[in-house]
Amino acid sequence: MIDPRRLRILRAVADHRTVTAAASALYLTPSAVSQQLTALEQETGHTLLIRGGRGVRLTAAGEILLHHTHTVLAQLERAEAELEAYAGGTAGDVTVAAFATGIAEVVAPALGLLAGDHPGIRVRVRDAEGDESLPLVLDGEAEIAVAVEYRGAPGVDDLRLARVPLYAEPFDAVLPAGHPLGAADRIALAELAHERWIGPYPGNPCHDMVLLACEQAGFQPSLVHSSDDFRAVVALAGAGAGVALVPRAALRGMAWEGTVVRAVSGPVPTRRVFAAVRRGAEHHPLLSPVLDALAKAAAGLSTG
Repeated sequence: MIDPRRLRILRAVADHRTVTAAASALYLTPSAVSQQLTALEQETGHTLLIRGGRGVRLTAAGEILLHHTHTVLAQLERAEAELEAYAGGTAGDVTVAAFATGIAEVVAPALGLLAGDHPGIRVRVRDAEGDESLPLVLDGEAEIAVAVEYRGAPGVDDLRLARVPLYAEPFDAVLPAGHPLGAADRIALAELAHERWIGPYPGNPCHDMVLLACEQAGFQPSLVHSSDDFRAVVALAGAGAGVALVPRAALRGMAWEGTVVRAVSGPVPTRRVFAAVRRGAEHHPLLSPVLDALAKAAAGLSTG
């Protein structure tokens, strides 16, 4: 009989690629993780991992078991959700990990909706960049992620996660006031090919989106200044330090002093925002109302 607790450890090791990182995510010691993996190999009668200097990788048998692990763990999430529903669980804590703009745009309004409709649900908000929230959910440190599409993000068919689309928004060009292109209604990105650029740090999903948009326009931007805070990005543009692409929602309510903001013509870089939970937990009586509230708060936010 395979112990499902060991399957969770197997998935964590597959996600994090090292025993040490998986142990940290699971709040276990590396030796405890190694012992559980050895026990799992004894239970299955197969070598599941190949250990090397840079980490571990799954064997063919390990990949087969991992595929079934996603199904088993999702079914366990469903079982827990049904048991909670049977017990009438309408009160409890839910941790939502979300990036700053997502908190302002959908999480905070959703809290207002929940306070009236589900006062027993206590939401705890955790600020996390768009690429950080999904690992927090997979590692069990949060129940819901509000995340963005990014290069390398788990896809809609990922067996570990269930997703709810929330909204999509374009990136707008932010230029210093007086820029020659500021008089146009729309700007083609190729016209900014030789500019100095301001943008998020590598690793931020918006960094990837900016690079991809510029690559599609036929150039690589010269990123001179870096900040993950869009207020700082706009301030730098206003000081004449360069140009930037900023998600439209991040610009809402922001002072644009010293800048002009223009829509982008052609293929428009777009930030797509979604909520995600561990697959099987989407109907949990505590999580389902939060997902519904996030969707209601996001209604009408998509812009073109």
